[in-house]
Amino acid sequence: MQKPLNIAVMISGIDEEYQHDILRGIHEFARNHHINICHFIAFGGMLGNPNHDAGEYNIFNLVNYDKLDGAILLTNTICSSSMKQTILNSVQKCGLPTAVIDQDIPGCYYIGIDNYTAMHEIVNHVIKAHGCRRINYISGPTNNPESLLRLQAYRDALSEHQIPVEEERIFHGLFRGQDGREAAEAFLSSELEFPEAIVSANDNMALSALITLESRGIHCPQDVIITGFDNIRSARNCTPELTSVSRPLTESGRRACEMVYHHIRQKGEQERTVILDATPVLTESCGCKHCMSDSIEDFKRNNYKIIERYNIDVRRNSRMVCTLTESDSYAKSLDKLKDCILEINCESFYLCLCENWAGTFNNAEDGSTPMDYAFNDYISEGYSRNMQVALAYRDGKFLENVPDFETSLMLPEIYEPEDAGKTYYFMPIHFRERCLGYCVICNSTFPLESASFVSWVMNISNSLENVRKMRCLSAVVKELEKLYIIDNLSGIYNRNGFSRNTQELYQYCQEHRVPVMVMFLDMDGLKHINDTYGHKSGDIAIRAMGQCLKLACKDGEIYSRFGGDEFLVFAVNYTEEKAKLLELAILEEFRNYNETHSNPFDIEASIGYHIEVPQPDMPVFSLITLADQKMYEQKKRKKTSRYLRR
Repeated sequence: MQKPLNIAVMISGIDEEYQHDILRGIHEFARNHHINICHFIAFGGMLGNPNHDAGEYNIFNLVNYDKLDGAILLTNTICSSSMKQTILNSVQKCGLPTAVIDQDIPGCYYIGIDNYTAMHEIVNHVIKAHGCRRINYISGPTNNPESLLRLQAYRDALSEHQIPVEEERIFHGLFRGQDGREAAEAFLSSELEFPEAIVSANDNMALSALITLESRGIHCPQDVIITGFDNIRSARNCTPELTSVSRPLTESGRRACEMVYHHIRQKGEQERTVILDATPVLTESCGCKHCMSDSIEDFKRNNYKIIERYNIDVRRNSRMVCTLTESDSYAKSLDKLKDCILEINCESFYLCLCENWAGTFNNAEDGSTPMDYAFNDYISEGYSRNMQVALAYRDGKFLENVPDFETSLMLPEIYEPEDAGKTYYFMPIHFRERCLGYCVICNSTFPLESASFVSWVMNISNSLENVRKMRCLSAVVKELEKLYIIDNLSGIYNRNGFSRNTQELYQYCQEHRVPVMVMFLDMDGLKHINDTYGHKSGDIAIRAMGQCLKLACKDGEIYSRFGGDEFLVFAVNYTEEKAKLLELAILEEFRNYNETHSNPFDIEASIGYHIEVPQPDMPVFSLITLADQKMYEQKKRKKTSRYLRR
């Protein structure tokens, strides 16, 4: 079978009607021509958090253009200028057949409208038909070509009618609804006389401004004219109906996909540029006639569907948050996520995580702690070389043990011949700028029809971040525990570690009449080593003692540095013979160490041990004291020793 065509769509914010209508046209053409559409989706600018935006836009770093057959770019939906330029540089460098909607990029197919003329007609209409002279403007992003053309049309129309362009009457937004609210508040608080008309670069901002002003007792069009651009459904069906510019968004998407497809299949020469009609729709918000496009019945029916879908989304999102919040481990989190995946009616779903998504907790030679790794060891740009498939669902069942794959493949499934004509949605999984991985949803209406889609994906990200933080916390607790019970110099248990690890065992021996052996070791000449060769040499000697005990104690003995130059070994079910063998094994390790190391001193110790079945009222310290006494007797018997206690 022939390899399927894979065309990427680079887009941000698919929950807006502009993006939704364009994607509908792309999907129609792709479905009829058996093309896979791989959407790489960000929701940048949504929270006003630069770190979160960085995590969102990182999804575009996943795209391997060498593995794709074509691309469709909606760069005007991407707020990040640097990421937008990175995408354009990449497609131009690899020579991939690319169509750009609403932005003319050299070397790429361009599908657009005459933004300048359409906006010029709207402003002219407000001036000539309604006699307005004080006209404010809500602009889109300053780095967006469409936005700049519409702003220039506003400036030119005012100048042509000898109306001064006052910069204070221009509010620069980002095409978001919240920008309209902020613009309305700015105009209300301005020292300039309130405008007779507000012209907006898109409908979202216009509608938000209209609602904000209505809440302040300023009515449209009685007190102020408001116009938009795009003629989205909300604009057509609000009260008053919004004067706007109608544009063929679905046709834009269809033509973009068609042009890329024809280039790939070499269907012959075609024009690089397609300019579609954009028509002013003059209606109630500027004081013109009513021209509602939907009947009352359709309006009610559609509104009911919207409300019902919203209620379903809220309930689904609440269940998901509750379910994932209960998960206190990685395995439980993935298991709970399965129920959430079944609710979105997709053909397949993949959760792909970076190899080091949870961070690294091993100590480093630079002295870094697990806490350092927990917060600093992560990817913020790009992805790991390979991806782990944490969860995979396909054709009605969850798959087990799906192998890792090279990240350059993006998703192995898209290259399968029988899988042509599908829609894949790639979404970033991240916490702020920390990249955790990405998820892929195939053939589901959920991403486009649900307003909670972005929240759904964020819930997955937050759940994994909570698991990651719990892992980090567990690692830090273990490290603190280690610091509490491990002697940092010798690397073996300290006094606390000895007490904690022998307590239950000692009680068992008391209750069941099991003999206990306690061995006391006192290093010979540690003070002499410190005084003669320095404390670093003394530290070396103490570490050597710890190493020798580790090597000699092979039968479950508990050994520790009890303090200073004193060491203990605790064991159960020991006989005199076994204790003597352990003593000889320790002395043998001393000899091996001294022979294999060129220190100016030898590792030696005086050793004493005591074996007894402990009585119920006998503390373990009593056995330690008896072993210490026997050690001291041995130390006195060392005729050559210069380190006898005085």
